[in-house]
Amino acid sequence: MKFSKQVFALLVTSSLAVISFSNHAAQSTNPSILTVYIAKKIITMDNSQPYATAVAVADGKIVSVGSLDSLQGWIKERGATIDPTFKDKIIMPGLIDPHVHPSLPAVLTQFPFIAPDDWSLPTGEFPGETTKKGYIERLTELVNKHYNDPNTDKTVPFVTWGYHALWHGDIYRSELSKLFPNKPVILWQRSFHELIANDAAIKMLGIDKAATIAHHEADWQKGHFWENGAMQLMLPKMSFMFTPKRYGQGMKNFLKMMHQSGTTTVMDMGMGVFGDPVGETALIRKIAEESKAPARLVLTPLITDFIARGISPEDALKEVEQWTEGNSHRVVYDKHFKLMMDGAIFSGASQMDFPGYKDGHKGMWLAPLETTYNYAKVFWDNGYQLHAHTNGDGSTKELINMVRRLQAGHPRVDHRTTLEHFAYATEAQLKQMSALGMMVSANPYYQYILADTYAEQWLGEDRARKMVPLGTAKKHGVPIALHSDAPMAPLSPLTLVWTAVNRTTINGNKNIAGEKLTVDEALRAITIDAAWTMRWEDKIGSIVAGKNADFAILEQDPYQIDPKKLKDIKIWGTVFEGEKFPVKH
Repeated sequence: MKFSKQVFALLVTSSLAVISFSNHAAQSTNPSILTVYIAKKIITMDNSQPYATAVAVADGKIVSVGSLDSLQGWIKERGATIDPTFKDKIIMPGLIDPHVHPSLPAVLTQFPFIAPDDWSLPTGEFPGETTKKGYIERLTELVNKHYNDPNTDKTVPFVTWGYHALWHGDIYRSELSKLFPNKPVILWQRSFHELIANDAAIKMLGIDKAATIAHHEADWQKGHFWENGAMQLMLPKMSFMFTPKRYGQGMKNFLKMMHQSGTTTVMDMGMGVFGDPVGETALIRKIAEESKAPARLVLTPLITDFIARGISPEDALKEVEQWTEGNSHRVVYDKHFKLMMDGAIFSGASQMDFPGYKDGHKGMWLAPLETTYNYAKVFWDNGYQLHAHTNGDGSTKELINMVRRLQAGHPRVDHRTTLEHFAYATEAQLKQMSALGMMVSANPYYQYILADTYAEQWLGEDRARKMVPLGTAKKHGVPIALHSDAPMAPLSPLTLVWTAVNRTTINGNKNIAGEKLTVDEALRAITIDAAWTMRWEDKIGSIVAGKNADFAILEQDPYQIDPKKLKDIKIWGTVFEGEKFPVKH
């Protein structure tokens, strides 16, 4: 996008006010002195010592784990500050979300949400709307509020995120223009991959009619722009989202979302979605480091960024290697590369193998498969871990074939190629993935929000109720992590646990129980197993001597409460590298 480099440069060099995280820890102490946190219970995720009641930390790392009695040798030798703050609370390893998109919440939280599901954000509470009537009423209310507010910037169109035709019916340009003939309005679809604009918005943004008609992923008459059509025709015209004030506040919102959910480490899974990965990285690093956020972000280069910029696989590798030279304490690149296989599950654009979709529509590929293989080969051959956006079983089949081809040409052990999202795959495919040493990073929220509508309209009962088949993956020994793909699901690892354990839909219907995870399996999938997916298992994910002292502090024990209440566990805050960071309510 032509605007991106200038916009991100402005953001990075401007005097952005950054969020300040309240840090109630003791001042920096002599490295020889320990801080010992005592707790009602410490869930370690260490098989040899699953529970403890005390943990000693120093220099940002865990020194020893056990009880106050078992730590006496360390305390006598080194001295210690005994901190009872968590004596009535539960300590877990800092929670991990291995697939997020920081820039997407930074953009989308600038706007109100009207989605089928409820959203609780730093910007407010947004109740779900599941009917067209309810959606139109709420939309009308918010549009009128926006344009009647004297403080509203009238040079910016009204934008709302969360629209989906499966719940809200078809709402395209003509209807949107009748509802709001003189007010520019843009609907951002629940997948993030689609935009719909009315006449006034198209005029305000100056959308090119000829370019839209010529583009195969845009419909001028409907005012509908999807995938590359949205990215190439609409988003470059929406540079207002990237002003320092708006985007800076949006990134603060993302860091707050991490902290409030007990998440201390995330993996961005697609740097460069807005066309300037260097500028985007610099902005994320600026805000995270200057705010001293209790957060660690591992960034992943994205294949479609290089394809869009006309960069060859070999030159893409050179660029990525240069990016690692700028790694900072909280924000790093670490030899990961993301492929894009099929389209968005929320858009029904996933590649489904036979018998496909009930209504006969087809999924889409986000890049030609041979092009994808060419990039994959260069990064595979240079020791990178591959991650592949893959939703349907048709896409899963092609990814498996790709890994076989890569292994045949350049055999690798412990490559950990990861299938990202995992909306649907067959048992045979999961057996094959296990044999090939592949892994799954799954979004279990898909089956919660989509299974009912997919069963009725697109896949039928049998396949739809098997969406996100985690139980089968576990049965065949495929390592599993859970992710939010924020904002595709709330950035809340405990919400992901809740969906994976209960397998109940947004309408209260049951999906196939055999695909459930146990509470322990699901908690591991947001801690130590998520760390394995990132290749950071020696640094984070469990409370063991030598690892980073990252903890999530819970008010209730997730093993002891009703599984239906897992998502409602209160988060006191986090400990990041040994220092306390309470959540401000």
